[in-house]
Amino acid sequence: MASNSLYPAKAAPSLNLPPGASAKVQIVDTTSRIRGPIDLFMSPPIKGHELLHVPAFSFLVEQISSGRKILFDLGLRKDWESHPPAVLKLISTPGWSFEIEKGVAEILQENGVDVAAGTIEAIVWSHWHFDHTGDASSFPSTTALITGPGVKEAFLPAFPEGQASPLLQTDLEGREHKELDFDNQSTVKIGGFRGLDYFGDGSFYLLDAPGHAVGHVCGLARVTSTKEGDAEDTFVFMGADTAHHGGEFRPTEYLPLPKDISPSPYQAKYPTVCPGHVFEAIHPGKKGVEPFYHINDKVAHDRGQADHASERMQEFDAADNIFVIIAHDDTLLDPAVGIEWFPQGTMKNWKVHDSAKKARWAFLKDFTQAVESVSS
Repeated sequence: MASNSLYPAKAAPSLNLPPGASAKVQIVDTTSRIRGPIDLFMSPPIKGHELLHVPAFSFLVEQISSGRKILFDLGLRKDWESHPPAVLKLISTPGWSFEIEKGVAEILQENGVDVAAGTIEAIVWSHWHFDHTGDASSFPSTTALITGPGVKEAFLPAFPEGQASPLLQTDLEGREHKELDFDNQSTVKIGGFRGLDYFGDGSFYLLDAPGHAVGHVCGLARVTSTKEGDAEDTFVFMGADTAHHGGEFRPTEYLPLPKDISPSPYQAKYPTVCPGHVFEAIHPGKKGVEPFYHINDKVAHDRGQADHASERMQEFDAADNIFVIIAHDDTLLDPAVGIEWFPQGTMKNWKVHDSAKKARWAFLKDFTQAVESVSS
Protein backbone atom coordinates (compact mmCIF):
# COMPACT_ATOMS: atom_id res chain seq x y z
CA MET A 1 0.00 0.00 0.00
CA ALA A 2 1.35 3.40 -0.96
CA SER A 3 2.19 5.74 1.90
CA ASN A 4 0.05 8.84 2.40
CA SER A 5 2.91 10.76 4.00
CA LEU A 6 5.11 13.43 2.51
CA TYR A 7 7.96 11.70 4.37
CA PRO A 8 8.53 8.09 5.47
CA ALA A 9 7.30 7.57 9.02
CA LYS A 10 9.77 6.48 11.67
CA ALA A 11 8.65 3.72 14.01
CA ALA A 12 7.76 5.13 17.42
CA PRO A 13 9.40 3.60 20.51
CA SER A 14 7.49 0.91 22.39
CA LEU A 15 5.36 2.37 25.17
CA ASN A 16 5.35 -0.84 27.25
CA LEU A 17 1.68 -0.45 28.11
CA PRO A 18 0.84 -2.91 30.88
CA PRO A 19 -2.36 -5.00 30.70
CA GLY A 20 -5.31 -4.05 32.85
CA ALA A 21 -9.00 -3.37 33.27
CA SER A 22 -10.89 -0.62 31.46
CA ALA A 23 -12.33 2.52 33.01
CA LYS A 24 -15.48 4.42 32.11
CA VAL A 25 -14.29 7.77 30.79
CA GLN A 26 -16.53 10.69 29.93
CA ILE A 27 -15.29 13.98 28.57
CA VAL A 28 -17.07 17.03 29.93
CA ASP A 29 -17.39 20.26 27.99
CA THR A 30 -17.05 22.59 30.97
CA THR A 31 -18.64 25.48 28.96
CA SER A 32 -15.38 27.38 29.53
CA ARG A 33 -14.25 29.45 26.57
CA ILE A 34 -10.91 31.21 26.80
CA ARG A 35 -9.41 33.78 24.48
CA GLY A 36 -5.74 34.57 24.92
CA PRO A 37 -2.63 35.67 23.01
CA ILE A 38 -0.85 32.92 21.08
CA ASP A 39 2.59 34.44 21.53
CA LEU A 40 2.43 33.88 25.27
CA PHE A 41 2.37 30.13 24.69
CA MET A 42 4.12 29.29 21.44
CA SER A 43 6.29 30.58 18.62
CA PRO A 44 7.18 31.45 15.92
CA PRO A 45 4.19 33.54 14.79
CA ILE A 46 2.07 32.23 11.94
CA LYS A 47 0.09 34.78 9.97
CA GLY A 48 -3.59 34.92 10.83
CA HIS A 49 -3.27 32.88 14.03
CA GLU A 50 -2.70 35.46 16.75
CA LEU A 51 -5.30 34.38 19.32
CA LEU A 52 -6.30 31.13 20.95
CA HIS A 53 -10.07 30.77 21.35
CA VAL A 54 -10.45 27.47 23.11
CA PRO A 55 -12.44 25.32 25.53
CA ALA A 56 -11.15 23.65 28.69
CA PHE A 57 -12.09 20.02 29.15
CA SER A 58 -12.70 17.93 32.24
CA PHE A 59 -12.72 14.13 32.40
CA LEU A 60 -14.95 12.02 34.61
CA VAL A 61 -13.15 8.73 35.25
CA GLU A 62 -14.88 5.78 36.92
CA GLN A 63 -13.50 2.45 38.06
CA ILE A 64 -16.12 0.11 36.62
CA SER A 65 -15.78 -2.64 39.23
CA SER A 66 -16.35 -0.35 42.23
CA GLY A 67 -18.08 2.75 40.86
CA ARG A 68 -15.36 5.00 42.35
CA LYS A 69 -15.28 8.30 40.48
CA ILE A 70 -12.68 11.01 40.08
CA LEU A 71 -12.39 14.15 37.98
CA PHE A 72 -9.34 15.16 35.98
CA ASP A 73 -9.37 18.98 35.78
CA LEU A 74 -12.25 21.43 36.26
CA GLY A 75 -11.82 24.16 33.64
CA LEU A 76 -12.65 27.73 34.71
CA ARG A 77 -14.62 28.83 37.75
CA LYS A 78 -17.78 30.86 37.01
CA ASP A 79 -16.66 33.74 39.22
CA TRP A 80 -13.23 33.93 37.62
CA GLU A 81 -12.91 37.54 38.79
CA SER A 82 -12.49 36.18 42.35
CA HIS A 83 -9.08 34.68 41.60
CA PRO A 84 -6.15 35.88 43.72
CA PRO A 85 -4.25 39.01 42.62
CA ALA A 86 -1.40 36.84 41.32
CA VAL A 87 -3.79 35.36 38.71
CA LEU A 88 -5.79 38.51 37.97
CA LYS A 89 -2.58 40.38 37.21
CA LEU A 90 -2.00 38.02 34.26
CA ILE A 91 -5.51 37.54 32.92
CA SER A 92 -6.47 41.23 33.15
CA THR A 93 -3.87 42.17 30.55
CA PRO A 94 -4.97 42.95 26.96
CA GLY A 95 -5.92 39.99 24.78
CA TRP A 96 -7.67 37.90 27.44
CA SER A 97 -11.39 37.22 27.70
CA PHE A 98 -13.47 34.46 29.29
CA GLU A 99 -16.92 32.94 29.04
CA ILE A 100 -18.37 30.24 31.25
CA GLU A 101 -21.96 29.16 31.75
CA LYS A 102 -21.71 26.47 34.42
CA GLY A 103 -19.18 24.95 36.78
CA VAL A 104 -18.36 21.25 36.53
CA ALA A 105 -20.13 20.43 39.81
CA GLU A 106 -23.27 22.06 38.45
CA ILE A 107 -23.03 20.20 35.14
CA LEU A 108 -22.59 16.85 36.87
CA GLN A 109 -25.35 17.43 39.42
CA GLU A 110 -27.83 18.36 36.68
CA ASN A 111 -27.02 15.17 34.81
CA GLY A 112 -27.37 12.47 37.42
CA VAL A 113 -24.01 12.55 39.22
CA ASP A 114 -24.81 13.42 42.84
CA VAL A 115 -21.85 15.64 43.63
CA ALA A 116 -23.47 16.95 46.80
CA ALA A 117 -23.64 13.42 48.21
CA GLY A 118 -19.89 12.95 47.82
CA THR A 119 -20.03 10.77 44.69
CA ILE A 120 -16.72 12.20 43.45
CA GLU A 121 -13.93 10.83 45.64
CA ALA A 122 -11.21 13.11 44.29
CA ILE A 123 -10.40 15.97 41.96
CA VAL A 124 -7.08 15.79 40.14
CA TRP A 125 -5.69 19.14 39.12
CA SER A 126 -3.39 18.46 36.18
CA HIS A 127 -1.70 21.64 37.42
CA TRP A 128 -2.45 24.76 39.39
CA HIS A 129 -3.29 27.18 36.55
CA PHE A 130 -6.62 29.00 36.83
CA ASP A 131 -8.20 27.39 33.74
CA HIS A 132 -7.80 23.90 35.23
CA THR A 133 -8.53 24.40 38.93
CA GLY A 134 -12.16 25.44 38.48
CA ASP A 135 -14.09 25.82 41.72
CA ALA A 136 -13.15 22.97 44.02
CA SER A 137 -15.16 24.63 46.81
CA SER A 138 -18.35 23.60 44.96
CA PHE A 139 -17.57 19.98 45.92
CA PRO A 140 -18.10 18.62 49.45
CA SER A 141 -15.18 18.31 51.83
CA THR A 142 -15.25 14.52 51.37
CA THR A 143 -13.88 15.04 47.85
CA ALA A 144 -10.09 15.00 48.11
CA LEU A 145 -7.80 17.20 46.04
CA ILE A 146 -4.86 15.59 44.24
CA THR A 147 -1.97 17.59 42.83
CA GLY A 148 1.42 16.85 41.36
CA PRO A 149 4.72 17.15 43.23
CA GLY A 150 5.84 20.51 44.57
CA VAL A 151 2.50 22.33 44.71
CA LYS A 152 2.34 22.51 48.50
CA GLU A 153 5.86 23.85 48.83
CA ALA A 154 5.47 26.37 46.02
CA PHE A 155 1.99 27.76 46.67
CA LEU A 156 0.81 27.11 50.21
CA PRO A 157 -0.50 28.76 52.22
CA ALA A 158 -3.10 29.77 49.66
CA PHE A 159 -4.61 33.22 49.25
CA PRO A 160 -5.49 35.25 51.27
CA GLU A 161 -3.05 34.02 53.91
CA GLY A 162 -0.44 33.61 51.23
CA GLN A 163 -0.78 36.95 49.47
CA ALA A 164 1.34 35.90 46.48
CA SER A 165 -0.27 32.46 46.01
CA PRO A 166 -2.29 31.77 42.83
CA LEU A 167 -4.50 29.33 44.76
CA LEU A 168 -7.60 30.10 46.80
CA GLN A 169 -7.84 28.86 50.36
CA THR A 170 -11.56 28.21 49.83
CA ASP A 171 -10.66 25.45 47.35
CA LEU A 172 -8.46 23.63 49.86
CA GLU A 173 -9.85 24.22 53.33
CA GLY A 174 -11.56 21.29 55.00
CA ARG A 175 -10.57 18.73 52.38
CA GLU A 176 -7.68 16.29 52.11
CA HIS A 177 -4.91 17.47 49.81
CA LYS A 178 -2.81 14.61 48.45
CA GLU A 179 0.42 15.33 46.62
CA LEU A 180 1.57 12.62 44.21
CA ASP A 181 4.90 10.93 44.88
CA PHE A 182 6.50 9.58 41.71
CA ASP A 183 9.64 8.51 43.59
CA ASN A 184 8.01 5.66 45.50
CA GLN A 185 8.28 1.94 44.72
CA SER A 186 4.82 1.70 43.13
CA THR A 187 5.81 3.91 40.20
CA VAL A 188 5.68 2.26 36.77
CA LYS A 189 7.31 3.42 33.53
CA ILE A 190 4.90 3.93 30.62
CA GLY A 191 6.53 5.31 27.52
CA GLY A 192 8.86 8.02 28.73
CA PHE A 193 6.71 8.90 31.73
CA ARG A 194 6.69 7.77 35.33
CA GLY A 195 3.20 6.69 36.30
CA LEU A 196 1.03 5.75 39.27
CA ASP A 197 -1.81 3.24 38.91
CA TYR A 198 -4.61 5.19 40.59
CA PHE A 199 -7.21 2.45 41.04
CA GLY A 200 -4.70 -0.39 41.21
CA ASP A 201 -6.22 -2.31 38.28
CA GLY A 202 -4.44 -0.75 35.30
CA SER A 203 -7.46 1.28 34.22
CA PHE A 204 -6.13 4.77 34.97
CA TYR A 205 -2.62 6.12 35.42
CA LEU A 206 -1.42 9.53 36.52
CA LEU A 207 1.78 10.46 34.68
CA ASP A 208 4.56 12.76 35.82
CA ALA A 209 4.88 15.39 33.07
CA PRO A 210 6.65 18.43 34.56
CA GLY A 211 7.71 21.46 32.62
CA HIS A 212 4.66 23.52 31.79
CA ALA A 213 4.00 24.16 35.47
CA VAL A 214 5.06 22.98 38.90
CA GLY A 215 3.44 19.59 39.47
CA HIS A 216 2.04 19.20 35.95
CA VAL A 217 0.60 15.71 35.39
CA CYS A 218 -1.17 13.89 32.57
CA GLY A 219 -3.70 11.05 32.67
CA LEU A 220 -3.84 7.76 30.78
CA ALA A 221 -7.11 5.83 30.82
CA ARG A 222 -7.74 2.42 29.28
CA VAL A 223 -11.22 2.48 27.74
CA THR A 224 -11.30 -1.00 26.16
CA SER A 225 -9.45 -4.09 27.39
CA THR A 226 -8.59 -7.45 25.89
CA LYS A 227 -8.79 -8.84 29.42
CA GLU A 228 -12.51 -8.02 29.31
CA GLY A 229 -13.12 -9.48 25.86
CA ASP A 230 -12.54 -6.39 23.73
CA ALA A 231 -10.69 -6.73 20.43
CA GLU A 232 -7.81 -4.56 21.66
CA ASP A 233 -6.72 -2.27 24.43
CA THR A 234 -7.45 1.36 23.60
CA PHE A 235 -6.60 4.44 25.62
CA VAL A 236 -7.31 8.12 26.11
CA PHE A 237 -4.25 10.20 26.92
CA MET A 238 -5.21 13.34 28.84
CA GLY A 239 -2.42 15.69 27.85
CA ALA A 240 -3.57 18.72 29.88
CA ASP A 241 -1.23 21.61 28.94
CA THR A 242 1.65 19.54 27.60
CA ALA A 243 0.59 21.46 24.49
CA HIS A 244 -2.00 24.17 23.90
CA HIS A 245 -2.51 23.60 20.16
CA GLY A 246 -2.13 20.68 17.77
CA GLY A 247 0.64 22.55 15.97
CA GLU A 248 2.84 22.31 19.08
CA PHE A 249 3.18 18.54 18.84
CA ARG A 250 2.30 17.67 15.23
CA PRO A 251 3.59 16.67 12.74
CA THR A 252 6.46 14.45 13.89
CA GLU A 253 8.87 11.97 12.40
CA TYR A 254 6.49 9.28 13.68
CA LEU A 255 3.44 11.00 12.24
CA PRO A 256 4.52 13.07 9.21
CA LEU A 257 2.28 15.54 7.45
CA PRO A 258 0.12 13.54 5.00
CA LYS A 259 0.21 13.97 1.25
CA ASP A 260 -3.58 14.12 1.28
CA ILE A 261 -5.45 15.32 4.35
CA SER A 262 -8.98 14.09 4.92
CA PRO A 263 -11.19 15.48 6.33
CA SER A 264 -9.92 18.67 4.73
CA PRO A 265 -8.94 21.44 7.17
CA TYR A 266 -9.20 23.95 4.30
CA GLN A 267 -12.68 23.28 2.99
CA ALA A 268 -13.14 26.67 1.36
CA LYS A 269 -10.60 25.69 -1.28
CA TYR A 270 -10.39 21.90 -0.90
CA PRO A 271 -13.86 20.67 0.12
CA THR A 272 -12.98 17.00 0.71
CA VAL A 273 -9.24 16.29 0.50
CA CYS A 274 -6.51 18.86 1.03
CA PRO A 275 -2.94 18.39 -0.27
CA GLY A 276 -0.46 18.42 2.60
CA HIS A 277 2.15 20.39 0.69
CA VAL A 278 0.13 23.61 0.99
CA PHE A 279 0.71 23.54 4.75
CA GLU A 280 4.31 22.40 4.45
CA ALA A 281 4.87 25.58 2.43
CA ILE A 282 3.95 27.76 5.44
CA HIS A 283 5.74 25.58 8.01
CA PRO A 284 8.40 27.78 9.71
CA GLY A 285 11.05 25.15 8.93
CA LYS A 286 9.40 23.84 5.74
CA LYS A 287 9.50 20.39 7.36
CA GLY A 288 6.56 18.01 7.50
CA VAL A 289 8.18 15.98 10.28
CA GLU A 290 8.45 18.71 12.93
CA PRO A 291 5.74 20.58 14.84
CA PHE A 292 4.73 23.98 13.51
CA TYR A 293 5.21 25.61 16.90
CA HIS A 294 7.70 25.49 19.75
CA ILE A 295 6.84 25.97 23.42
CA ASN A 296 7.54 29.51 24.56
CA ASP A 297 9.72 30.42 27.49
CA LYS A 298 7.11 32.99 28.55
CA VAL A 299 4.71 30.41 29.96
CA ALA A 300 6.75 27.27 30.66
CA HIS A 301 8.01 26.81 34.21
CA ASP A 302 10.93 24.76 32.86
CA ARG A 303 11.31 24.90 29.08
CA GLY A 304 13.60 21.86 28.89
CA GLN A 305 11.23 19.66 30.88
CA ALA A 306 8.25 20.99 28.92
CA ASP A 307 9.92 20.09 25.62
CA HIS A 308 10.75 16.64 26.98
CA ALA A 309 7.14 16.03 28.05
CA SER A 310 5.89 17.11 24.63
CA GLU A 311 8.32 14.76 22.89
CA ARG A 312 7.14 11.86 25.07
CA MET A 313 3.51 12.72 24.31
CA GLN A 314 4.30 12.61 20.59
CA GLU A 315 5.20 8.94 20.98
CA PHE A 316 1.75 8.24 22.43
CA ASP A 317 0.17 10.27 19.63
CA ALA A 318 1.76 7.97 17.07
CA ALA A 319 0.05 4.88 18.50
CA ASP A 320 -3.15 4.00 16.67
CA ASN A 321 -4.79 2.71 19.87
CA ILE A 322 -4.27 5.94 21.84
CA PHE A 323 -6.31 9.13 21.48
CA VAL A 324 -4.25 12.08 22.70
CA ILE A 325 -6.49 14.90 23.93
CA ILE A 326 -5.00 18.15 25.15
CA ALA A 327 -7.12 20.28 27.47
CA HIS A 328 -7.81 23.12 25.04
CA ASP A 329 -8.34 21.37 21.70
CA ASP A 330 -11.17 23.29 20.03
CA THR A 331 -11.20 20.89 17.06
CA LEU A 332 -12.95 18.27 19.20
CA LEU A 333 -16.02 20.49 19.42
CA ASP A 334 -16.78 19.79 15.75
CA PRO A 335 -19.60 17.19 15.71
CA ALA A 336 -17.95 15.54 12.70
CA VAL A 337 -15.15 14.28 14.99
CA GLY A 338 -17.71 12.04 16.67
CA ILE A 339 -16.98 12.68 20.35
CA GLU A 340 -19.68 11.28 22.63
CA TRP A 341 -19.81 14.01 25.27
CA PHE A 342 -20.96 13.70 28.86
CA PRO A 343 -23.71 12.84 29.68
CA GLN A 344 -24.74 11.28 26.36
CA GLY A 345 -21.87 8.83 25.99
CA THR A 346 -18.36 7.73 26.89
CA MET A 347 -14.96 7.58 25.24
CA LYS A 348 -15.15 3.79 24.85
CA ASN A 349 -15.93 3.96 21.12
CA TRP A 350 -13.54 6.69 20.02
CA LYS A 351 -11.69 4.31 17.72
CA VAL A 352 -14.89 2.88 16.24
CA HIS A 353 -15.85 6.46 15.34
CA ASP A 354 -12.32 7.13 14.03
CA SER A 355 -12.30 10.26 16.19
CA ALA A 356 -8.53 10.49 16.65
CA LYS A 357 -7.87 10.44 12.89
CA LYS A 358 -10.69 12.89 12.18
CA ALA A 359 -9.27 15.33 14.72
CA ARG A 360 -5.55 14.82 14.08
CA TRP A 361 -4.94 17.43 11.38
CA ALA A 362 -7.96 19.63 12.04
CA PHE A 363 -5.75 22.22 13.77
CA LEU A 364 -4.43 23.17 10.33
CA LYS A 365 -7.64 25.14 9.78
CA ASP A 366 -6.00 27.86 11.87
CA PHE A 367 -3.30 28.28 9.22
CA THR A 368 -5.46 28.79 6.14
CA GLN A 369 -4.91 32.56 6.15
CA ALA A 370 -1.15 31.93 6.10
CA VAL A 371 -1.63 29.54 3.16
CA GLU A 372 -3.68 32.12 1.31
CA SER A 373 -1.05 34.82 1.85
CA VAL A 374 1.63 32.56 0.35
CA SER A 375 -0.43 31.46 -2.65
CA SER A 376 -1.85 34.89 -3.49
